[in-house]
Amino acid sequence: MPAQLPSDAISVRVDSWTWAVRLFKTRSQAATACRSGHVRVNGTSAKAAQQVKAGDEVRVRVSGIERIVVVVKPITKRVSAVLAADCLQDNSPPQPPPELIASIPRRDRGAGRPTKRERRDLEKLRGLEP
Repeated sequence: MPAQLPSDAISVRVDSWTWAVRLFKTRSQAATACRSGHVRVNGTSAKAAQQVKAGDEVRVRVSGIERIVVVVKPITKRVSAVLAADCLQDNSPPQPPPELIASIPRRDRGAGRPTKRERRDLEKLRGLEP
């Protein structure tokens, strides 16, 4: 009969775990994020096959927002949202209010380089006046 491993010695792939705790919608999205460098484990960039165990800090960048989570329980199968919440500890900073996000000026995609006047206005807004 095989010996039982203690629960803190169990490790799983980082792409599988991030998918199982619902940080990504699909496992292939999780693997792609790992390949793109959007997933970091304990401060270092992680490949999809890197193992995570209880106590590891995982930083995930999803849709421009960084999530900082700590692995509480390594799981490989996708579970309900209630059970998934028990498998991680979310240390992410609070998101800015929607009013603040909407007030940030953005250039239209494909609008080209800013004119000299627009560049000066941007520098003035950022506080980089010459």
